[in-house]
Amino acid sequence: MSLNRSLISPTSNPVLERALIEKLQRRCEAAGSLGELEPVSVRLGLMQNTLKPRFRDPQLVVFAADHGLAVEGIQAPQALQTHELVRQLLTGRLPVSVFARIQGLETTVVDCGLANPVAPHERLMARKIAHGTRNARVGPAMALEQAHAAIRAGMEIGDGLRGNMVACAGVGVGSHEAAALVLSRLTQSPLRDLLISGPQMDPDMLARMMVVLLSAHGRHRDIIDPVETLAAFGGFETAVMVGVMLVAASKRHLIMVDGMAACAAMMVASQIAAAVTDYCVFCRSQTHRGLDQAFNLFSASALLELGMDSIDGTGACVSWPLVRSAAALLAEVADGDDPGPSQPHSLGDSGMGSLSGFHPTGHGRQTTLY
Repeated sequence: MSLNRSLISPTSNPVLERALIEKLQRRCEAAGSLGELEPVSVRLGLMQNTLKPRFRDPQLVVFAADHGLAVEGIQAPQALQTHELVRQLLTGRLPVSVFARIQGLETTVVDCGLANPVAPHERLMARKIAHGTRNARVGPAMALEQAHAAIRAGMEIGDGLRGNMVACAGVGVGSHEAAALVLSRLTQSPLRDLLISGPQMDPDMLARMMVVLLSAHGRHRDIIDPVETLAAFGGFETAVMVGVMLVAASKRHLIMVDGMAACAAMMVASQIAAAVTDYCVFCRSQTHRGLDQAFNLFSASALLELGMDSIDGTGACVSWPLVRSAAALLAEVADGDDPGPSQPHSLGDSGMGSLSGFHPTGHGRQTTLY
């Protein structure tokens, strides 16, 4: 694996952070405190390396794949099959599709490894690595070469996305369980804490899931490398997300992380390049208790809590107006007749250069990231 971690810069900048805080304090002298919106504003300014963060062409990308673990009966029998869910996403029959449209989020669904065909659609991107992963209980979910190929595919997708914000979510039968296996192994967290949905969860279903997933855990007990862990447990949607996140962070773009699969992708990406987490905020579309534990692994909490139990990506859509408001607090609220600088005087406008010439395939002038 060829990797230049220096392409992803930490957002830490004490001079800029102090200037951002002082700017917010001036706002609050007249408007009063805006609570948790203020630290979000500071983070956005640090991400974009400016006193005036702004967003353009925001993207919602839903990554879809099937999982070999599903043959073990770990999902409720009435659950939609992955290809059926994708079809409903594309045809606007789910709230997430409507929310994305009214919030101005351009939506793309990526076929990372669907087992069943889906009719072509203008918003469906075909990046199929295989027709679903294999069963992690009996062998690796994917070959190591497939894991690398999926990450590279994600980097190519990320490099081609418009705008400077990408909301990432994963869907697929078995996606949550595969992501829980990845998170558990990479952080040494108890599997049960990531699997239990809440006090009303069917104890027989939980027991069944624990037997299956502990068996998979035990089969791959010696694997600790992040990409090898991803290959051992799956899924393709998580692997492709890793590549998208790496590229987004290299461009200093915001990453909205929604759901367990996206958390697993962020964990893998952060173990490849730790500074990736500087560019993310967390969202939730489900009340699943395992997500609380996943967020705890990042010492984070969801941007907005609405008690939803919906498709991943929904939480990012309804949280997006908060992010826009946090940016507008710095960029749009007038400073009298003086529009003010975009950088503190001690930094000037040179700041951090962009990586617009970045090419994940290595054909551009920049060094490859992966």
